[in-house]
Amino acid sequence: MTQISNEELIKKAKSVLKPRKIKHGFTVGDVGCALITDKGNVYLGVSIDTGCGMGFCAEHSAIAAMVTHGEHVIRKIVAVVENGIPIPPCGRCREFMHQIHEENIDAEVIIGKNKSVKLKDLLPLPWDAKG
Repeated sequence: MTQISNEELIKKAKSVLKPRKIKHGFTVGDVGCALITDKGNVYLGVSIDTGCGMGFCAEHSAIAAMVTHGEHVIRKIVAVVENGIPIPPCGRCREFMHQIHEENIDAEVIIGKNKSVKLKDLLPLPWDAKG
């Protein structure tokens, strides 16, 4: 499996940041995401902000690219804003990662320049939790 440092993954996420306005003044590309799978492949994505909740986060975009290529298990993921500053995933993204594959609960989520946690620490009670 390809080893990639947090710094390298952050740089890859930053590489797709190209904020621009689209119809009605909505923004695309102001958040970038990079993830690495259990097979060592890297997938990238950007956010698309539109009206009526139809847009999606950069994590969704990167995960869609991963699934398109037949993969489902995330080993490490990061989303960044301007200047490559990592941000934690929103609740919707946390649940989405978990629902794509049960092993993703152990994915490393980079939430700061020198900080990462497991998805299970950000999502202690996933939607399908037995209880």
